[in-house]
Amino acid sequence: MSTLIVIPARLGSTRLPQKPLQLLGGRPLIVRVWERVTALGLADAIVVATDAVDVAFAAREGGAEVVMTRPDHASGTDRVAEVARLPAYSHHEVVVNVQGDEPFIAAEAIRGARDLVSRGAFDIGTAAQPASPAVLGDPAVVKVVADDSGRALYFSRAPIPFLRDPVNASALTNSVRAHIGVYAYARAALQRWVALPPHPLEVVEQLEQLRALAAGLTIGVTTVAPAPTQGIDTAQDLVAANLRWLHEHTLTPAGAS
Repeated sequence: MSTLIVIPARLGSTRLPQKPLQLLGGRPLIVRVWERVTALGLADAIVVATDAVDVAFAAREGGAEVVMTRPDHASGTDRVAEVARLPAYSHHEVVVNVQGDEPFIAAEAIRGARDLVSRGAFDIGTAAQPASPAVLGDPAVVKVVADDSGRALYFSRAPIPFLRDPVNASALTNSVRAHIGVYAYARAALQRWVALPPHPLEVVEQLEQLRALAAGLTIGVTTVAPAPTQGIDTAQDLVAANLRWLHEHTLTPAGAS
């Protein structure tokens, strides 16, 4: 099935101002994300979606295809849906949302989410990775629990699953999944999602996928190998990402063992 990847980007981040334009390895973050997604070769078309002229300019200078979107979108999903409705992209059957602050996104996460939808198994596909129970107390880490078929039951910032009795700690160790913020949508499911009003669970947890889940849309979760996905939300994250970038892109000196 034909796949469109949309990378939504906005300038309104409060924790890291001008986030898409911050430099990673000497180039704007939005360009690095586009380069990463392009290098993976998992889509028929890749578009950066933004309402900011500066972001559009930087992305185009970096080689990306860009669509200017409305400035009043409440979420990246709404921005992705606007692009998907355009005649130029209406023939793509699967639409994938890759966040504009994930320059190290794993191929397995995108491919797995996409394939859950392209096979017709779910309305929406996403990804998660096994995590240490230590993340259960961190509200910045979104946790997901799924049934035996991989269908998401719930996403939360709270400790899920909750260890009721310490005697069952070994079962918990193999049950914690940290959500990876990539989504693949069947075209109809995406448009239904953005037509829905915000759900109380979404408002409480500040997790927009709960809107879709509460409305009965099926969300499949592919589990990928643990990896440092390293989204960038703060100045400290950006420093760490630049150190990782330097490490991964520094050639080993000739003759070194």
